[in-house]
Amino acid sequence: MMSTTVAPSDHILVVDDDREIRDLVSAYLQKNGYRVTTVPTGRHMHQTLETAGPFELIILDLMLPGEDGLTLCRDLRAGKFKAVPIIMLTARGDEADRVLGLEMGADDYLAKPFAARELLARIKSVLRRTRMLPPNMRSTEEARYLAFGDWRLDTVERALLDKEGTMVPLSGAEYRLLRVLVDHPQKVLTRDQILSITQGREAELFERSIDLMISRLRKCLGDDAREPRYIKTVRSEGYVFAAQVEALEG
Repeated sequence: MMSTTVAPSDHILVVDDDREIRDLVSAYLQKNGYRVTTVPTGRHMHQTLETAGPFELIILDLMLPGEDGLTLCRDLRAGKFKAVPIIMLTARGDEADRVLGLEMGADDYLAKPFAARELLARIKSVLRRTRMLPPNMRSTEEARYLAFGDWRLDTVERALLDKEGTMVPLSGAEYRLLRVLVDHPQKVLTRDQILSITQGREAELFERSIDLMISRLRKCLGDDAREPRYIKTVRSEGYVFAAQVEALEG
């Protein structure tokens, strides 16, 4: 019997070159009420995204023939499917791989071998976080540039540009943090919300650095921490992006 807790529209794409894993994951998720499509390579993933979607979530193996999972994750985050959540799978449990996957834009990370119940729990958690905030990203998700004050955020190159067009370097985590703030202007975001959206399950690795990243972003933006123009601190609550944001085509 299908689970009544899963919406029929929740469609998951599994990208893994191991047929046994694809079959096991597909059977288990379908048993729990999800629709599932499986493919063995990145090339098949791109074709399927165009022809069989939409998908609510992608489960992406790190070690794939041809383009690996990190490359595919980066490409997804730079393209029109950037809003689709990604859970990365890998046979390697090294923390550097986990952090790199998150830096590339993955929403969560699960090392093989894994229990099917844990994967299911991660899927539910990621989908819940994805739907946690009002969906006001529609106006910006297709735009090349997000303009505010003297700045533009290039969503394809994932770069910050000043009014002369000079690029200001951002780390992957700093870009994702700024993107979340810019996508939700005039909305107070708690640290927990920011961490959940930008880092997923591995948020505890970065919890002590959220204020440091805010400080770095303020320096990049020329924001005075005592009287910030862009990123304001809301005492006992979190942060708010105070500037007006305009979506611009490339």
